[in-house]
Amino acid sequence: MKLRGEVLASPDGAPLDTGVIDAMSRRLKPLMAKGLQFCVVIGAGNIFRGETSRQQEKNSITIERQTGDYMGMLATIINSLALKDVFVQNGIPAVVHTSIEMPRICETFVRENAVKALEAGKIVIFGGGTGNPFFTTDTTAALRAAEVGADLILKATKVDGVFDSDPKKNKDAKFFKTISFEEVLAKKLKVMDLAAISLCSDNNIPIIVFNFHDATALDEILLKNNLKGTLIGGTP
Repeated sequence: MKLRGEVLASPDGAPLDTGVIDAMSRRLKPLMAKGLQFCVVIGAGNIFRGETSRQQEKNSITIERQTGDYMGMLATIINSLALKDVFVQNGIPAVVHTSIEMPRICETFVRENAVKALEAGKIVIFGGGTGNPFFTTDTTAALRAAEVGADLILKATKVDGVFDSDPKKNKDAKFFKTISFEEVLAKKLKVMDLAAISLCSDNNIPIIVFNFHDATALDEILLKNNLKGTLIGGTP
């Protein structure tokens, strides 16, 4: 599952709303009880974006791209630790694997260890992005999914799926129930970055884009075979 960091922010602007994580864990727990395995990749838009550090006045001193990206990676680890803590409090075994070594805080990502954790019934939370600047957490999700052999990527958003334009700005935006990887790339739809889409296409990992705020979406998609959202690159 790929989550935007912004979903963890509270309505009053605080970066972390543990109530959001609590609600998410209550959705995941019964699914895990049925044998489903989950990994989570979380962004850091609620805390810091490397991109934000460059959006300043032309003559201002700005943080370099590489430094800003590393700052964003560290922010994803903060979010990952918050997810883990709330999950564990709700009785869901969880572990954080990060691409940046910090053994006093979390495990360093090793594919075999991540797979063992999944097989042991733990949620594996991947923090720190890919460990390299210039790559997004979308790409991290696609990369880790390929590495651990995931069957599906669930991309949580604020809208009901993929549209040809922003449905909040264009009431006539076209909704796609299904769409191929090739169409997403050709139309340059802003679902996930193009590197992530290409990785999923190359490794035959379908993506379902769904509304994070729809409390029934995961059950419908994963248990009832009812596609609530948009399927990219797969068969309904």
